Amino acid sequence: MNAGGVENVAAACAASANPPVLVVVSSLAAAGPSAPDRPRVEGDPPAPVSNYGRSKLAGERAAAGYAGLVPITIVRPPIVFGPGDRAVLEMFRLVSRWGVHVVPGLAGRDRRLSLIHVDDLVEGLLLAAEKGERLRVGSSPGQGVYFIAGEEHPTFEQFGQAIANALVRRPPAVLRAPGRLLRLAGVGGDVMARIRNRPTWINSDKVSEALASSWTCCSEKAREQLGWPTAFPPATLAERLHETARWYRQSGWL
Repeated sequence: MNAGGVENVAAACAASANPPVLVVVSSLAAAGPSAPDRPRVEGDPPAPVSNYGRSKLAGERAAAGYAGLVPITIVRPPIVFGPGDRAVLEMFRLVSRWGVHVVPGLAGRDRRLSLIHVDDLVEGLLLAAEKGERLRVGSSPGQGVYFIAGEEHPTFEQFGQAIANALVRRPPAVLRAPGRLLRLAGVGGDVMARIRNRPTWINSDKVSEALASSWTCCSEKAREQLGWPTAFPPATLAERLHETARWYRQSGWL
C-alpha cells in the first residue's frame, strides 16, 4: 500500500512541467530496530521486522525510482506523539486510569526508544523540503534520507515514568508482559480489526516491533544539514509530554 501510494505521487510530480520537491514521510520501522547502545544512522542497511516497516521501505524504494526526475527527500520519524495521536494515548490511559505501564517482554531492561513530538516533526519536514539533501541515482546509502527524532532516548520503563510525571501521577506499576501473551493479544487485535473493519491499537505487526530490540535513531545529520531544531534550547521530552497530556485532557480524551 505504501509503495503504490508513493509511486503514484512521485509519478504525478514527475509529470509536472516543474516537478515540486517531494518529501516522503517514511518511518524508523523501515530501517528496523537498533542496538541499545547505538542509535541507527541513515547509512545503515535497512532491516525491518514488521509488515508495516517493509511496506514503508517499499515506499522509499518506489520514490528512489524517480530520483532522476523529481527532487526527493525521505524522512524517517520514530514514534510520533502529540495532539490527536491515539497510539500513545493508550499508554497515557493505562497510567492515568490504572497506574500501570506495560513493558513488552521479560528481558532487555536497557531497550530504548526514540520519540518525536508532531510539532517538531513538522518543522523538520519543512526544513527538509526547503534545503534537504535529495535522492540521487546510484547514490551512497543514506543519501537524501534523514532521521528526525528527539535527543532523549528513554528506556521503556523510563517512558512510563515520564508519562506519569506529565499526568502528575505517582510512578506507575511496571508490568512486564511475556512475549507469548503479547503475541496472543496481537492475534486478538487482528481478529477485532477484521470484525470492525478498522485498525486496532494492538495487532500482530505492532507486537513484532514491540518485542524487537531498541528503536532509536540519531538526528545528527538533520541538525548539521537542516539546522533542526531551530529553537534553542529545544523543548524537552518532559515538556512535550506535559503539552500532550494537557491536550488530551482538554479534548476529553483522558
